[in-house]
Formats: sequence, C-alpha cells, structure tokens
Amino acid sequence: MGKPTGFLEIERGDRSYEKPAERIKHFHEFLKPLEAGALQAQASRCMDCGIPFCHKGCPINNLIPDWNDATYRGNWDVALIRLHSTNNFPEFTGRVCPAPCEAACTLNLQDTPVTIKAVECAIVDKGWEDGRIVPQVAEVKTGKRVAVVGSGPSGLSCAQQLARAGHSVTVFEKNDRVGGLLRYGIPDYKLEKYRIDRRLLQMQEEGVEFRTGIEVGVALPVSALLENYHAVVMAGGAESPRDLAIPGRELSGIHFAMDFLTQQNKRNAGDEETAAAPKGTIGAKGKKVVVIGGGDTGSDCVGTSIRQGAASVTQVEIMPKPPEKEDKLTTWPDWPVKLRISSSQEEGCTTLWAASAIRAKGDGGKIKTLECVEVEWQKDKNGRMSPAPVKGSEFVLECDLVLLAMGFTGPRKAGLVEQAGVDLDGRGNVKADDADYKTTTPRIFACGDMRRGQSLVVWAIREGRQCACAVDEFLMGTSLLPR
Repeated sequence: MGKPTGFLEIERGDRSYEKPAERIKHFHEFLKPLEAGALQAQASRCMDCGIPFCHKGCPINNLIPDWNDATYRGNWDVALIRLHSTNNFPEFTGRVCPAPCEAACTLNLQDTPVTIKAVECAIVDKGWEDGRIVPQVAEVKTGKRVAVVGSGPSGLSCAQQLARAGHSVTVFEKNDRVGGLLRYGIPDYKLEKYRIDRRLLQMQEEGVEFRTGIEVGVALPVSALLENYHAVVMAGGAESPRDLAIPGRELSGIHFAMDFLTQQNKRNAGDEETAAAPKGTIGAKGKKVVVIGGGDTGSDCVGTSIRQGAASVTQVEIMPKPPEKEDKLTTWPDWPVKLRISSSQEEGCTTLWAASAIRAKGDGGKIKTLECVEVEWQKDKNGRMSPAPVKGSEFVLECDLVLLAMGFTGPRKAGLVEQAGVDLDGRGNVKADDADYKTTTPRIFACGDMRRGQSLVVWAIREGRQCACAVDEFLMGTSLLPR
C-alpha cells in the first residue's frame, strides 16, 4: 500500500491551477498536473490502514490502494489495468468528480488525505500518452442486439460494457453530438471534449454504433426499438430543471442554466451562432448576472459568465453557509458538509447564503431587478427542515441576466418515458432497483440519473456498468461482467 512510512515523511501535495487572471481569458482546462516524481511520492502516502475506507467512499469502488501502490513503484501498466477494472472513464472522474474517496481516506482524519483524484487522472492520462489504451474487442459475438437511449456517462459505460460482452450495441442520442451531460453540461475548462471523442473512437472500434440527432419517443418510437432489439436501456438522464415559481418569471433574461451552458459549449465546438443558439443567444457580456443555485451547475454558470465578460456575478444560495471545517468524529468517513470554494467562485463572485428570490421586476419585458429575502431553516409540521423568510430582511439585486441552477426534478416525461409505459417512483424517476435495473415494462432497463435522480458522473458510471451486467445476465442467463 505505497511506502509504509510515506504518509509520515511526505506532506500532501495536489495539482495547482493556472492563476485566475489568466484562466478567465479562455475556455481550456487550467489544471496543472503533478510531474511524475512528485506524483509517485504522493501515491506512496497511501497507508496500510487495514480497512480502505476510500473503497466505500468511491461509488464505483475503485481499487485505490492497489493502483496507488503500482504508481508509487512505477508499474504504470498495472496501475492502468487496476484503474480500468472498475472505471471505464477515469479521465472524466479524475477531472470532474468531487472525490468522496479523499473525504473517506483515513488520512483525512488529520486533513491530509492522499491525493487520490490526481493519481487517478495521471494514470489514465499517461495511458493515453503512451498509447496503452486500445480497443477491447469481444472475441465472440452473442447475436444479441441492445439499444441504449442516451449517451451521457451512464449510457456510455453501459454500452461499452455490453459491447465487450459480445453484444451488438446501438446508442441513440437526440443531440447532434455524443456525450450528454459530459458534452454539453460541463464547461470545457473543466473537461475538454477531445477526451470524450477519443473514447468514442475506442468504443466504435469495439463495435458500438452511435446514432445522433434521433430523439427516441419523438423521431423514433419506443415500439420500433422493442421490435428490433432484444433489450432497451433508458439512460436519458434527469433533464427536467427545477423552475423558479415567482412573479415576473416570464420576463426576458431569465434562463435555465443548461440552456446557457450548452450554447457556450457549442460555440467552443465551432458551431455558428445560429446553430449554437437556435432560440436566441444567452450572453453574459457586460451584464449583471445573478446565478440562483450554489451547486456544481451554478458554479459552472459563474465561471462561464466571467469568461464571457460579465460586469458582475452574484450567486444566491438558499442553504445556510456551511462551516469551514467539519467535525471529523461525527462525519468521517462519510461525505462532510463543509464550506467549499469552487475554482469558478475564486475567479470573482459574490455569494449570498440563506437567501431566496421572491419576485422579478423588469422594464419593457426585460429583467431589471430581483427581489430576495433572507431565510432561516426550520422544522415544519412533518418534522422536515424547510426555509422560512426572515421578516424585514428583503433586499434587491440589480440584474440583466438570471440563470436558474436549482437542480433537476427527474427525467422528462414526454416522449421516451411515456411511450415506454414504465412506472415512476415517488420522486418521479423511472422505477427500477439497483439489482436487476429492470423497469416495469418487459425488456426495458433504466440506469443513471433517469433512475436514481440527479447525481455525480461517478454514480452514473457505476449505474451504467451495473445495468450492463444485469442486461447481459438477462440476455445470456449469466454474466461475467463486473458490477
């Protein structure tokens, strides 16, 4: 497990960022990797802790001590094999995952966890650089055909696993490019899209067929998939955004976050403005921007607005400001609630905690001000915590652009979900358990955010892999695919 005394001799060191003044001038990744020697030293800090809680912290149960040890010893081939054994796309998680594994690291008890995410990213990046990541083509074809609807991280991981099991897999994507949330939801400065493209080439050589610009349930009925495929996997994500039900919501200048982020990613891909913004441009240049929502999507809106040249960016978060440091003895090894400042927030953003928008006002149909109020969280009659407005705490924010980043309520119901005839759970997601991933409609499976609700990329990969195992077992009676 690395060097036995490494954690005693070597201080924690992580990757650094390009300075904010420089990185806000472009949309490229700005993370600076550790050089090989420093990386191996960090990997050597992985201690023989007896019980690797990092396994529990990682949704895909990465074999973290194994590939830390291999990295420390310079066995890059072994490290890559161990890494890929649980994760189809570690170059994605190594960039956009919040690293719950590091929160669960035993060394996090003293705030010096192993830099697991940096090691993970370096292993796979070196694998690409050295040409060691190649297609894994199935030796025997099963003759079974599987349709995967949705090409986000859950759909892609599911498709790749099924193809490697010998099935003929077709991925259907309604957008013009493959990638789902990875492609259009995550800004390029966090994940450049050539990293997706080279994985797609690998998958194509493994036999996966991609069909873009086809929305199942609209252009292609679900019945057609059931007629032509032995199994169908619904991996369309949680695409219904939570709206802001306040007076003035109809004013021009109030938009959903994904509409804003998608346009910028399309521009970065080289699309003309008419293609990037078919319903009109959503731009932040010279504007006073208010982002409602303090999660990852809200942070992405902040960073993108700053790069577009916003005059100011204010983020409104309904939750109270969390403590700067968690109580380790009551939270570890679980994911702690504590103050985290994102790279985008560091670039220039004012964050208002425990606040909520209550009214939008405009002039000539365009948003001009947003009335807000401070809130305090109280238990309601059912014992659940809910925000209550603080009397006399109202305030007004001047704004030209409001971006709604308040999360998602589940999958879109029109089209795919309705035509599939599947039951929904109490939260409005497609009903299926995490054992067999079967929906209530025969031969239809569901995984990812469409099944569990909005979550992390790493959870989507886990769901896709486990669903692939379930589909393989359904088709063949047994499966050798790992869960």
